[in-house]
Amino acid sequence: MKTCASEFVDYMHEYLDGDISREHEQLLKQHLQTCPDCQQHMHELSDTVAFIKSAAHITAPPRFEDQVISRLPKRKSSAGIKRWFRQHPVLVAAAVFFLCMSATLLGSFPNDDQFSVTKQPNLVVEGQTVTVPDGQVVKGDIVVKNGDIIVEGEVDGNITVINGNYMASTAVVTGQVEEIDEMFEWLWYKIKDGFNKAITVFDE
Repeated sequence: MKTCASEFVDYMHEYLDGDISREHEQLLKQHLQTCPDCQQHMHELSDTVAFIKSAAHITAPPRFEDQVISRLPKRKSSAGIKRWFRQHPVLVAAAVFFLCMSATLLGSFPNDDQFSVTKQPNLVVEGQTVTVPDGQVVKGDIVVKNGDIIVEGEVDGNITVINGNYMASTAVVTGQVEEIDEMFEWLWYKIKDGFNKAITVFDE
């Protein structure tokens, strides 16, 4: 198609859309009578519009929408979790209490290098080493932090070593011996200690 005034092409679209004015329609008709290229272009546009209008509308198969929705990922409902919380308030409260207590106890984990030992008679302390001498009896629990303990005599109680070592050969220890090197072992020790104290108070 040769180049004609763009206004005539616009008039063609206005005519096919049904929005053309009487004046523009008259000008378009007069031009088409004298311009074969525009006549051909007008026929092509008319054929295209007629084809589109005559084409059958595409319809989706039956239940197509339901099938698409059923294949979409399901959103996890929080109603079941909320219902479980409402049905088990004691467990939820215990879990919250345990988390809060764990955070508090972990904050008190002995992460410094300061040496300390429970004051008990008959103990010999040299540097960071605690010794229960041969022939001596210590009655009560011994807790050593950031140090070692050597038991050559007798301990009538428990021995707990935090960030250190327990050494004994023919020693006699009536209670339990625990070596705590990790944070969660410390947490478990504190929980057990608190539980034992609570039982003692309850028994009294």
